Amino acid sequence: MHGEFKVPGGKLVVVDFEVIDGKLADFRLAGDFFLEPDDALEAINAAMNGISSDSESVQIAAAVRAALPEGATLLGFSPEAVATTVRRALQRATSWKDYEWELIHDRSFPPVMQMALDQVLAEEVGAGIRKPTLRIWEWDSPGVVIGSFQSLRNEVDLENAKKFGFDVVRRISGGGAMFMEAGSVITYSIYAPADLVHGMTFADSYAFLDEWVIVALKSLGIEASYQPLNDITSPTGKIGGAAQKRLGNGAVLHHVTMSYDMDGEKMVQVLRIGREKMSDKGTKSAAKRVDPLRSQTGLSRAEIIDRMEETFTKLYGLTPGSLTDDEIARAEALVSEKFGTEEWLNRVP
Repeated sequence: MHGEFKVPGGKLVVVDFEVIDGKLADFRLAGDFFLEPDDALEAINAAMNGISSDSESVQIAAAVRAALPEGATLLGFSPEAVATTVRRALQRATSWKDYEWELIHDRSFPPVMQMALDQVLAEEVGAGIRKPTLRIWEWDSPGVVIGSFQSLRNEVDLENAKKFGFDVVRRISGGGAMFMEAGSVITYSIYAPADLVHGMTFADSYAFLDEWVIVALKSLGIEASYQPLNDITSPTGKIGGAAQKRLGNGAVLHHVTMSYDMDGEKMVQVLRIGREKMSDKGTKSAAKRVDPLRSQTGLSRAEIIDRMEETFTKLYGLTPGSLTDDEIARAEALVSEKFGTEEWLNRVP
């Protein structure tokens, strides 16, 4: 068995081992991490030999931690990272470069059509019809996108949304509401085989799937970092948030919205952001929660997206692609049957 895991914001962890009678054997840990003292490496290897191949990540991490000499220092990785790598090896997880990635940066679509496209493209990747894909969203009308499990009336002031011309739609992933004006946000979706995140906790998979964005933002001078569970942030404020959906056909949909030029005052009139949520974020005003990318870079939205696409291409490879007529037709049908219906929008009143 062979497994690799690039720790988000950290180093590469590599494991090789055999499975004999249901137990790990001849275990070898390697990587570009830092570990002191030297004999800690052999201590970890010895602790892994004999571990059941059915062990959960928490049990593997505990065994690694217990084997470490007193005062051992781990830089760029952790016992949990070793556990994730072992689980990925056992489940024969894949890596980014195992796939040919396709880029879709198409024309504008209404908010409700964006919801339908996410489902269609994720299903196609899971079925093997489409290559794993990165899609950059474009739209020219304002919208509010609520999470699959959010209460419509608790999250959105429908009267103000109508007054300001916002379409309110519901997506298939969980998470919080997205306030989106034309040209004010950068949103992307990743449609990937679930094998890419096999063996990872949900928290690890969020950071893993967005690490390339952190790299891109840092290259623009932004001190970006990932804040569990699903926020991209910086010392001057939150930049964006992620949401994820695992489909039954073996695909993962992961999408992120980052603020470029947020109208904070309008946002708090359209979204019902409770005091509890605001206090949890350590801020007094919703308008101050999101720090737009424009103020941190001085660049246009298009320039930031160009850097994102360049970074993804450099790290993993990316070929320009486009939506097919069949995909658009399927999405339009889903709008009529699901995403554009009152039943779907009000499924959590």
